[in-house]
Amino acid sequence: MEFNERIRQLRKEKKETQAQVAEAIGIQPRHYQRFELGENLPGYANLIALADHFDVPLDYLMCRTDRR
Repeated sequence: MEFNERIRQLRKEKKETQAQVAEAIGIQPRHYQRFELGENLPGYANLIALADHFDVPLDYLMCRTDRR
């Protein structure tokens, strides 16, 4: 699994839209959409915000482990 697939999976588990996640972490919806499309990778601050939002460790978010 790749990063973009992992965040899509996490978002769907929370039953949120891309716009809702973007708002929660303080970015524009199009910017978040690019993460899910695999066009961009988030910087450090956005990685932390995503991990906090989805309540998972960074290693899980970045697909370095399957342990939540």
